[in-house]
Amino acid sequence: MNLLTQMLHLVGSGAVAYITATNIRDPKSRPNLLAGFQLAESGSVPFLEALSKRAEAEGDSWMAERLAKHAQDERRHGQIFAHALKQLNKQVIDFKNLPEKTAEDKPDERRRSPFFEAFYEGYTWQDLAPDRIDWLVFMGSTYILELDACKDFIRMANALPNDPVSVNLKKGLLSIAKDEEGHAGYLREAIERRLGYAQAEALITEWRTRKVNAMVAMVTNLLQKGGQMPSLARDGVPSELAENAAESNSSVGETTGKSTAQPVAV
Repeated sequence: MNLLTQMLHLVGSGAVAYITATNIRDPKSRPNLLAGFQLAESGSVPFLEALSKRAEAEGDSWMAERLAKHAQDERRHGQIFAHALKQLNKQVIDFKNLPEKTAEDKPDERRRSPFFEAFYEGYTWQDLAPDRIDWLVFMGSTYILELDACKDFIRMANALPNDPVSVNLKKGLLSIAKDEEGHAGYLREAIERRLGYAQAEALITEWRTRKVNAMVAMVTNLLQKGGQMPSLARDGVPSELAENAAESNSSVGETTGKSTAQPVAV
């Protein structure tokens, strides 16, 4: 990375760390943050499972096994966030019931992601489908996301207060962070298997730069909205939570396909 990119990385990381720490400490904003994480983690499961099957079909059993484990981990992460929401008597919104546009004939902001639009600039969503995505695009982009997610979840865990509900959530976040570290590890190994060390570093630098640009886009979008995150959680009684969580996650999984600790961008 050049000096400017390094500086923007530090500034952007600091801004995201402050925003997420503030939102997870605040009882009013915590449900939206947790809902964003549930959608991101659970939404990546179908994508990863499809990639695992593709790797197996292409004869790469090593990658297929690790992708299958990755998908299992993300499913568990979604369950952790769903349980945390349930303790707050909340659940994620049902995207199937959201309008495509608002009353002012503008796209519903909850359906767009400034972060991912910038991160995957130059790629269509068709290019990123599990049956078509270039393996190096997947590996490079997801490596950066998983590596940073590990650090982000640790920071958020440390920002939580010490009440019983928060202590349980803290344990869950630290468990998730450990998984994300493992995901980054196998993806780094997969990149180096294909490219060697020097070219792997170049690919990682490319996606680090894209991540920096995406963070700038995300923070700019947040500042334009006065720091307000889109509403991703709604009130729900325990029976509703159990019945609707899987259906809501499935509908989002068709359009996200990536796990990231950037729920403000969902």
